[in-house]
Amino acid sequence: MQRWDLLEMDAPEGTRDPIVLHSDDGARAVLIVLQPGQSLGDHQVKENAWVTVLDGNVEIQAGGDTVDARPGTLARFNPDERHALRSDSGARVLLLLAPWPGEGHYRGGDRI
Repeated sequence: MQRWDLLEMDAPEGTRDPIVLHSDDGARAVLIVLQPGQSLGDHQVKENAWVTVLDGNVEIQAGGDTVDARPGTLARFNPDERHALRSDSGARVLLLLAPWPGEGHYRGGDRI
């Protein structure tokens, strides 16, 4: 068993300091700490992406919709679906990417 205390892990640089908790062919788990005012601007990934808000509040934008997400919120994005996250007050989110790396990802080797 592997175990992490996601509310206690330190990431002083916020979005510049993501913590990869685990990574294998099945999935990648990443803890991202958004310092007040930080954001993950409009982007997309090649994998299915699940974002769980652990602490704080996060504004999630996707497909023209904006949601104010609080702790306990789980959001899922399809591969290549554009989305953005922002927190005015700071937040912690758990990002799960699966499969890792996704088809077409530059790390995907022969999965292209």
